[in-house]
Amino acid sequence: MKTLELVFFDAGGGHRSAANALCEVVKRQERPWDMQMVNLQELFDDMDIFRKLTGVRLQDVYNLILQRGWTLGSTQLLPLMHGMIRVYHHQQVKVLAKYWQTRQLDLLVSVVPNFNRAMFDAMKRALPGVPMVTILTDMADYPPHFWIEKQPQYLICGTRKAYDQALGLGHSRDRIFLASGMILNPRFYEPVEVDKAADREALGLDPNLPTILMMFGGEGSTKMLDILKRLNESDLQLQVIAICGKNKQLQADMHAMPRRIPVHIEGFTREVPKFMRLADCFIGKPGPGSISEAVAMGLPVIVESNLWTLPQERYNAVWVEEQGVGIALRSFRGEVVEAVRKMIDPAQREVFARRVRQTQNRAVFEIPDILEKIMREHRA
Repeated sequence: MKTLELVFFDAGGGHRSAANALCEVVKRQERPWDMQMVNLQELFDDMDIFRKLTGVRLQDVYNLILQRGWTLGSTQLLPLMHGMIRVYHHQQVKVLAKYWQTRQLDLLVSVVPNFNRAMFDAMKRALPGVPMVTILTDMADYPPHFWIEKQPQYLICGTRKAYDQALGLGHSRDRIFLASGMILNPRFYEPVEVDKAADREALGLDPNLPTILMMFGGEGSTKMLDILKRLNESDLQLQVIAICGKNKQLQADMHAMPRRIPVHIEGFTREVPKFMRLADCFIGKPGPGSISEAVAMGLPVIVESNLWTLPQERYNAVWVEEQGVGIALRSFRGEVVEAVRKMIDPAQREVFARRVRQTQNRAVFEIPDILEKIMREHRA
């Protein structure tokens, strides 16, 4: 039995989701592995300066910023955060090394950015013979010191862009692996039985109208209100499924909004694949997970990229345009109506849909084989 430890945190939902998805696939494949998950935030709680000053964890501050849309200036804040990480680096290494001295591992797997140097240095001190692999859960790195560090470890990249970035930082080809995309939960590959007309009617929607699925992560976003208002005030004949996540206030505000178009409002749900099957197009933030989920379920996407977009997510909008799977806007506020008009035009939508069908992402099933290869070759 091999023991693998997956390091994640809850700043955004994608890191835990990636770790959970890998554990689920390993279980289904019946590999003789003990998959253990550890939340990095819990190990670092005692040195979390935000928690000391405000009583709120750093990851919770991050999630609040996403929920409220307070992301302007995030590019400038990132070097400040990295400076704080450097100040606490030796303390982080000490904490992690003390923790790993009590562990017996065959492989350390990181699905978090920013702290991979501290993890590597701690592993070198506590478990010097154990390899470390970082799985990028973003489509590209945002150097310096975000995902890819100059240290002898393994890397798994989900795009050619990230792979080339790793090469450019001096990593050897035998330590970089290219997967076919981002890690998705296995349920996005399973058949979803829907009767589109009947299921739309059950949600209070028109069975025949073009349907837009709007979703901005697990915390929702106030941008959804503005987008819905603009679509409602346009001349477009369509309807919306709005998934608000855990944001109760957003749900209440949407229910209170006078509406011309049919709208189904949903809170946090594990039925995202089903809702995607009922839709014709996806509108959301340019997160790597949400884009990849929509494309996996056959939906072209409309995303936004500007100064408010998190810097590590800006390449995702470029990827959308490069792959031809959707439209990247500078601003939802001024451009979303015309983008939707283009997307629901049958001829133009088919062009996008064809490119979506050509995009094949099997990363979650490929990565266990890569991890096995790393452990086997490292032992050799």
